[in-house]
Amino acid sequence: MGQLSWFNNSSRGPTDMETSVLAECNTIPRLFWKRVGQWSDRTALREKVFGIWREISWREYGQHAKYVGLGLIELGLSRGDRIAIISENNPEWLYSDMGILAAGGVTVGIYPTDSPNQVEYVLNHSGAKFYIAEDEEQLDKVLEVRDTIPRLQKIIIMDMKGLRHFSDPMTISFDELLTMGKKLDDHQPGLFRERLEGPQPEDLAILIYTSGTTGPPKGAMISHRNILDTMAMQNEVNPGYENDEVLSFLPLCHIAQRMVSTFNSLLGGYVMNFVEELETVPENMREVSPTIFFAVPRIWEKFYSALVLTMKESTGLEKAAYRWATDIGQKVSDYRLMGSESPWHLKAFFKLAEWTVLRNLKKMIGLNRARYCLSGAAPISPDLLKFYHGLGIDIREVYGQTENCGPTSIHYEGDVKFGTVGRPLPGAQIRIADDGEILLKGPHVFMGYYNDPQKTRETIVDGWLHTGDVGRFDADGHLIITDRKKDIIITAGGKNITPSEIENQLKFSPYINDAVVIGDGRKYLAALIMIDDENVMKYAQENRIPFTTYASLTKAREVIQLIQREVDNVNKKFAQVETIKKFRLIDIQLTTDDEEITPTMKLKRKFISEKFKDVIESMY
Repeated sequence: MGQLSWFNNSSRGPTDMETSVLAECNTIPRLFWKRVGQWSDRTALREKVFGIWREISWREYGQHAKYVGLGLIELGLSRGDRIAIISENNPEWLYSDMGILAAGGVTVGIYPTDSPNQVEYVLNHSGAKFYIAEDEEQLDKVLEVRDTIPRLQKIIIMDMKGLRHFSDPMTISFDELLTMGKKLDDHQPGLFRERLEGPQPEDLAILIYTSGTTGPPKGAMISHRNILDTMAMQNEVNPGYENDEVLSFLPLCHIAQRMVSTFNSLLGGYVMNFVEELETVPENMREVSPTIFFAVPRIWEKFYSALVLTMKESTGLEKAAYRWATDIGQKVSDYRLMGSESPWHLKAFFKLAEWTVLRNLKKMIGLNRARYCLSGAAPISPDLLKFYHGLGIDIREVYGQTENCGPTSIHYEGDVKFGTVGRPLPGAQIRIADDGEILLKGPHVFMGYYNDPQKTRETIVDGWLHTGDVGRFDADGHLIITDRKKDIIITAGGKNITPSEIENQLKFSPYINDAVVIGDGRKYLAALIMIDDENVMKYAQENRIPFTTYASLTKAREVIQLIQREVDNVNKKFAQVETIKKFRLIDIQLTTDDEEITPTMKLKRKFISEKFKDVIESMY
């Protein structure tokens, strides 16, 4: 095993208070139930109902989870049974998750954008006994394929809207499940506590299915101990407190959002706010103004685009004020990143810029109260992070994957270095192999892949998790991710190129939603580009560019010229061999409902390359 670089933070650990709590409560349900007792009258969750934010106390949270767990026991849940949840983020997701774990079950999250065939695969692969569906749409998916899912016994429906006259012996409503749980609790008041004490730290708690970019999705097995140790490791670096607010909007079946929305709150006790839907994220952001905010790069890119385009429509005086304030902010940011004090006159100008301009910019995106923000789940442009840092937002990058329960390295407070993904978390070990691959070891490394011992042996070798990412440490011990091992492009001339750097710069444009750089074995680099439909349509309307459909928009000469200018600007930042010589615009709108895009809004390189093979060949 290579030892070209090594960094070990295992000498540090959780705080005394966390150690005490986690020693006493060594599984998720035990910790959850302790918090329900400690914080019973405090607000745990908020959701918006008919335009009004409704508060849910820890007592109510605990009661619903208890009745879900007991209801499932009444239906026949045995210890270790798998129960699938398919829903957008809402309190019922958390009631179900905590209820399942407390009853000794294993939660299996399914992306609400998955197709019936994908639902069928996950249910069969996991051997799920029950299926908890959000609404009629998610019910229809399982009804279409249930004849091929022999182990499925019961379907539970959260929202019965449109199903008043629907009747099927396999289905019950979520309310009926709660009623069953309450009746069982009345008859056997000690049963819930008895079942809650059953799970052990090393037991399987949740199955997280990967996006399956290189084949069928794999079920990552994560134990109670994995989750609790990850919580302690992360909380030491970026803690959450009782007066914090977070916004829950990324899929809860994704490990990152699950850690932020569900599990980390059990340590910090902060309030989780559920967005109404993805389209209302900007509005809900401004209403909640979270103090801790985690988002994937695409969200940060959208916020930036909104600010840039708003400024384009501003008056000359407003534009000048914006340029002056952001310039001051960037200068102060430079000092902060170097760990030194700004000169007194620059501090004074920054206070003025904050009071007159910057605080309003932060209010526009709902980050005026943010203590710190995190970006993760995909690479992001360092320039974009620097932009937010210049606004006075403490933004940090986190790196990890499902197989290590989410985070493994992160920017520490006061030690932020853009272009890197920070230092290893306390308790994490990171090693760089001879071929540059990043290897991980620590209590956060998962148990393996469900029903796939061969893949597990390939992924965990001698206790080290092989990430598939390539990277290195800089002189200060910060980890730099080069690219995915399989994504590195080797041109016909033998030049090794990391496409993610170029793609991140392209996505920095307000008119580009995503991009895939092509060029492996080719004479030059080309790119497939997905435009930001909202911003490009607005540009077309303002410039009287005729179009009728999305496809016609991507073929408009003026739009192609607009994107060419953006590509030219990016090309200036790279060496000649790394520049984009040709590009094509993807002429269909792709969303997370399509197999070409992951639920965290990343284009899948392999799927895109196959789907648009003819388009790619036309550039060569």
